[in-house]
Amino acid sequence: MKAVFLSDAHLKHSADERYRLMIEFFSKLLDGKVRSLVDDDSLGREETAIDHLFILGDFFDFWFCTKDNIHPEFRPVINKLVELQRSGIRIHFCEGNHDFFMKEYFQDVLEMDVYEEWAEIELDRLRMLISHGDTADSANRSYLVFRKILRSRVFYHLQRLIPDSLRWFLAGMTSNASKRFNDGQSDYLLQKMHAFAAGKLSGDGDYDAVIMGHCHKPVLRYFDVEGRKKTFVTLGDWIRHHSFVYYENRKFFMACFRGRG
Repeated sequence: MKAVFLSDAHLKHSADERYRLMIEFFSKLLDGKVRSLVDDDSLGREETAIDHLFILGDFFDFWFCTKDNIHPEFRPVINKLVELQRSGIRIHFCEGNHDFFMKEYFQDVLEMDVYEEWAEIELDRLRMLISHGDTADSANRSYLVFRKILRSRVFYHLQRLIPDSLRWFLAGMTSNASKRFNDGQSDYLLQKMHAFAAGKLSGDGDYDAVIMGHCHKPVLRYFDVEGRKKTFVTLGDWIRHHSFVYYENRKFFMACFRGRG
């Protein structure tokens, strides 16, 4: 089994460099070039197709769209995702703290998988727990309350009554507010996620891997739990790192996409 995991692209304007790199990266996946993007001598360089693409939240900087009214700037990358899907790659989304209410379009219309919270997956008989990870810090009560308000049915229906131009303006405001809750906390978030994962990899779940985004730091660590190798991953981002994780036959590889330049 072969899969790619990424998160925190925060795509907004199609002219942005990270947006262009994401389109280019997806073209590489379509061409079966994923192994050539990973700097690891244990991998061959022959072309290979992936089976799954997991996007673990904040792929978009905001998502206040309806199935009949998609923000025009998002169309190019969505078209690329559909192209990947038609090639045989299964697409999975975990909702983030910037993009939610995604099921009615990506799942109901495009037939991609959307997970609102934590999801348990299995690849090659490895049990993995995946999520954006913004709820791993259960002590941050103010953020959890703010998150609950934004995801409420009242907010869901309210934002759909707003004219498009105002909706995109408010989307930017809520995106900035969400960023302020987490600005300068990458190291703190990583510590909280590490502690959370340690529990899930041992007694509380006994997962083989825990994979999250959100903290914008690319980290791949291994644990030995009673003689079994366990994996902890935070995926980094596509703002500074352009990082992703490639999974192949029970092995994980952290890599950064450099593009043509």
